[in-house]
Amino acid sequence: MASYKKILLCYDGSREGRKALRCGADLALDLQAETHLLSVVDMRSTIAQSAGLLTDVACGRFEETAREILQEGVDWLTERGVRAQGHFAFGHPIDEIANLANELQVDLVVVGHRCRTGISRWWMGAGNTPLLDRVSCSILVACSSAAEQKQQQAAA
Repeated sequence: MASYKKILLCYDGSREGRKALRCGADLALDLQAETHLLSVVDMRSTIAQSAGLLTDVACGRFEETAREILQEGVDWLTERGVRAQGHFAFGHPIDEIANLANELQVDLVVVGHRCRTGISRWWMGAGNTPLLDRVSCSILVACSSAAEQKQQQAAA
């Protein structure tokens, strides 16, 4: 196995993000790796969903929520014995993950993956492909098991 000394975990509070956090925490503990946690506010999709009608108050609330998610992740890692430095960014998640991974010169990026089915896979595109092309480190994609996916579908 490669020796990962510096790991970047990406966390957004979603089920997939929690899975990435768990996998990354286990790996960070096993390898005693320097650990960083990133939370990103994607204002492009937020603005698109609101038809461009976001107020300053609404933008501030998005930032506050993302900072709370970041703190939740840092606290969760700390409780499990992982010391992690938190990072917060505004922008497109792929851009911000790639920028921070390159800036910190991490050995591994850990992201969660939401499985898409049917037609959504075709029109949504392959969102992680640009990340693969933009970092010079390994990427661990934490995927849910078939049982976890069935639970998620039943809950939806």
